[in-house]
Amino acid sequence: MTTWDERFRDGDYPRDPGPSPVLRAMLDGFPEGRALDVATGTGRNAVFLAEQGYDVDAIDQSRAGLRITRERAAERGVADRLSLTQTDAKEYDYPTSTYDVVTISFFRTLDRLNDVKEALTPGGVLFYQHHLRSPEATVGPSGDRYRFRANELLNACLDLTVLYYEASTEYPEAGAGAGTGVDTEDREGRVSATATVVARNSHGGSQSYPETHWLSER
Repeated sequence: MTTWDERFRDGDYPRDPGPSPVLRAMLDGFPEGRALDVATGTGRNAVFLAEQGYDVDAIDQSRAGLRITRERAAERGVADRLSLTQTDAKEYDYPTSTYDVVTISFFRTLDRLNDVKEALTPGGVLFYQHHLRSPEATVGPSGDRYRFRANELLNACLDLTVLYYEASTEYPEAGAGAGTGVDTEDREGRVSATATVVARNSHGGSQSYPETHWLSER
């Protein structure tokens, strides 16, 4: 049994984490259609996207995580919109030009990112968030091996049209909102350093971009 199976089974990871506020806020500007959630865990992104009308393929190596994702989708009445596959996201055969939206939250996979990007349809959107290396961070991997260096995620997406990028540190209070990568009930005093990128599979010197007035309201 994998470590993640144990975490999901024992409840160390929350059963019902919410999506990133950035994903929630920007989704209206994403194309409709089919979505892929890479390393879905307990369905943070997959269930949310299904609720918004997407047909979602969700992949994860953890059988326990997929079981919880399936149960959450059933509770919300969107199980028919989810297709779950148990597989290692680093070994998965990503289909080309298939997905209008691809989401990745808190999973480092730069060695397969080109394949993930090729899975986007023309105009498809990638949402990717992950932990950063920071001396202040206490949330996420204990070592730097599985964290991004400064600007590493941004640089990896410069072959797409970057619509949004943020690198930030958060000091959540106990019981604060989900979506920051802080995944325990007792959040007080824990520090999360994350990078988030939203990028579209499009090219050219003249393009349209989403409004960002919502940023001042976060």
